[in-house]
Parts: sequence; structure tokens; C-alpha cells
Amino acid sequence: MKRIAIDMDEVMADFNKKHLALFNRDFGEQLTTNDLHGKKLRELRPELVKEIRSYLLDPTYFRDLEVMEHCQEVVEELAQSYEIFVATAAMDFPTSFNAKYEWLKEHFPFIDDQNIVFCGNKSIIHADYLIDDNVRQLERFSGEGILFTSPHNVNVTGYPRVHNWLDVRDYFL
Repeated sequence: MKRIAIDMDEVMADFNKKHLALFNRDFGEQLTTNDLHGKKLRELRPELVKEIRSYLLDPTYFRDLEVMEHCQEVVEELAQSYEIFVATAAMDFPTSFNAKYEWLKEHFPFIDDQNIVFCGNKSIIHADYLIDDNVRQLERFSGEGILFTSPHNVNVTGYPRVHNWLDVRDYFL
């Protein structure tokens, strides 16, 4: 059975929605995902990098992210034909381990604990495919990297791209 590794943040979990909501609340702004076209929030407001990063250091930040539309059903369908792994770069925010694990168990109970990988550099993942929004992770990966569209990566080329989970379904099934 071929293996698919799937990133969590901005692929399975809607990271940007919460991040922008907190930022807008705290700084009186009205930024939307359209404002992130080709950039990350920290690039839009470089003078607030420390404050922007502080949200992610909250141990509960990742616990209540919304699931990306159609993600649960498509991942469950993929699990019938592929071995599924979740590979999340939790080492960027080590305080996120518990929240990410609890989120995955709540929303994806059919993924075995042994197939959840908390890592930094995803080149250690031995899988045939990696679905990720982060080009840096795809560059290091030895299998086939598939770029999941997120506002920050809309200008990136050179990888097969999926825009949503229905595209993922079409790509693999």
C-alpha cells in the first residue's frame, strides 16, 4: 500500500482563520486571507512579528482550529487505499504537541496514533507522497511533493498543486 503523509496546519486545519481573527481583534485591523496573497501575516506586519508569533506559543492555540472543508471525508476515503500519516512540524512550536494530538484524535479518530508524526524536517518521513503548504518541506522530501494551496504559496510553481480536499480526492482516487 502506498503512503501519503499529510501536513496538519493550513492543510487539514484552518490555521489562517483563527490567526487573522486574533490579530484583527488585538490590533484593530480588518485583514482577510486575500491580504495574505503571496505572504504570511508576519511579512505584512514585520513590526509585529513577536506579537504574531506569541499566539502560536499558547499551548491551546491549535486545539480548536476548524477542519478544512471536506478534509475528514476525503482522508477517510484515502485510508481505504493508502496508508495515511499525519506529519506536522510541531518542533516549530513545541508547546503545540498536546493540542495538535487532541485535535487529531477528535477530528480524525480513524488515524492510528502510530501514524501521527511530530517532527521538524519532514525529509525523515518515508512516504510516497507529502501534501503540504510549505515549499521548504516539499523541497526536502524524497517522495512526490504536492502543494496544498494556501494564501502564502499562491505564487509558487514547480509542484503538482491541489486547491482543496476535493482536488486531493481527484488526484488520488
